[in-house]
Amino acid sequence: MSRRSLTTLLAAGGAAAVMALLPTSAQAQAFSGGNYGLYGMEGQYPTTSFCTGTFRQIGPTQYAEGMALKYFYSDKCGSFARIENSRPGCAAVLQRSNNGTGRNDGWVSETVDSGINYAYTQIGNNLNGRVSRALLSCDGHDLVNTAWY
Repeated sequence: MSRRSLTTLLAAGGAAAVMALLPTSAQAQAFSGGNYGLYGMEGQYPTTSFCTGTFRQIGPTQYAEGMALKYFYSDKCGSFARIENSRPGCAAVLQRSNNGTGRNDGWVSETVDSGINYAYTQIGNNLNGRVSRALLSCDGHDLVNTAWY
């Protein structure tokens, strides 16, 4: 084996070793439907600096199969859903109604990231007479939801 081939082989092996040590990319992904995104703040996460510290949990925590569903609201930004102690294949879902009737006009969901057991959605704008609710959905089935707020 030539010296150049050995150097190339060692460099390739070193690069592969470094790549094996790096964490894999996130598996979580936001999905949305209906007319989600129509109102201000929708598409933003609750961690955006404008909203930081303004959310409070509304209503009791809901449980299904040992997993927790929480609904958070800010009169400045809107609302979001969070699930905790979740298994893979589950998603936090926020449904939003345009006119306060509790009809799902827009929704956003976030799947559980590989290696963690929680997820939270982007913000739904349920200000100015609109309402929203949180759902815990696993493998395409809604397990539990909050009331419309």
